[in-house]
Amino acid sequence: MTRTAHKCLALALGIATLVTAGATAAAQPAGVSPAKRLRQDVEAIHALGVSGVQARVIAPDGRGTVATSGTADLTTGRPVRSDGYFRMASTAKTLVATVTLQLEAEGALSLDDTVEHWLPGTVRGKGNDGRRITVRQLLQHTSGIHDDLPGYTTPEEYYEQRDDVHRPGELVARAMEHAPDFRPGKGWAYSNTGYVLLQMIIQKATGHPAHEEIQNRVLRPLGLEGTRWVGLSPTLPRPHARAYQFFGPGSRVDVTRQVPMDQEILAWVTTTQDENDFFRALLGGRLLPPRHLAEMKQTVPVNEEFQKPWPGGRYGLGLAERPLSCGGTYWSHEGGDGGYVTLNGVTEDGRRSAVVSMSEARGDTMEHILEQEEAASALIDRALCAGGAPA
Repeated sequence: MTRTAHKCLALALGIATLVTAGATAAAQPAGVSPAKRLRQDVEAIHALGVSGVQARVIAPDGRGTVATSGTADLTTGRPVRSDGYFRMASTAKTLVATVTLQLEAEGALSLDDTVEHWLPGTVRGKGNDGRRITVRQLLQHTSGIHDDLPGYTTPEEYYEQRDDVHRPGELVARAMEHAPDFRPGKGWAYSNTGYVLLQMIIQKATGHPAHEEIQNRVLRPLGLEGTRWVGLSPTLPRPHARAYQFFGPGSRVDVTRQVPMDQEILAWVTTTQDENDFFRALLGGRLLPPRHLAEMKQTVPVNEEFQKPWPGGRYGLGLAERPLSCGGTYWSHEGGDGGYVTLNGVTEDGRRSAVVSMSEARGDTMEHILEQEEAASALIDRALCAGGAPA
């Protein structure tokens, strides 16, 4: 997910989805409109020390509410824009999963295919065996493949690593230097490396890079022109807020400039409008046949480590399921990379959605990480519960 000091939690979480605020924190105060509540929630995140925040909520009738707080640039003081780009990060795993399931629906591959079938000899050594790992297990993080992605934890490491280029084969090879976390299908552990392998399988099955398949199969049909693959570009399209990493008191670094570590998943940028539109289309049944959307929503419990930030959390095929304080559940896939941290959520029917993007990661301590995540999670929960319990 990330190459930042957020790594102590984020490489474990990968997507950093949280709703630890609970029912009390997420309750709608009497007499407070959803728009005012959203503004208050955005301000509360900024008050934690997060430099810039933008949020967008889409109601069932399609009307949007936006709120921003803080600054997009600590040097100039320019305001945050509600249409600013940010790094999509691990939210792009849902794009990868969507394309994989589309290919399964077309008969181009099967969720029960092994990694060895598509990538002979790639997953081998230290007890790793691609003959025993399926596409489904990669999608659901039940493969047992250990994660060992590059990452920085200090300003010095950031400046040393920000121009590094890592090819998919290299990232997989790093993981193969470790024994599996568990036997395939016998546990759950978030694995970014599993999604690197999925991108490689998509290319093998179609003859095209995963980002081209995502563009042609998902973004173009939905008209999501604000979601772009930037490849090895070290920056983002304009407008965008500068991204900051808080390494500790007196050490806040502008980390906007960096080459994406994984050129397929981490090279995507998007907007709050596009991210809302994508999740609404997905859960609304516009991207997958009913049987395959139902397959995507077949979940397993996350591990104990994730239960702390994701109480009651479950994981499907590229989708996380989270409980709502007003009853029922919602679907999401968060992302955080290079100073940008984004949470999102959409109701079961795809009719109400919310996205909040923060342009600073307070990753110096576990307390700050959880504090930021909880405040953003409360915003998502309140936004999705604004109309009462989902039908």
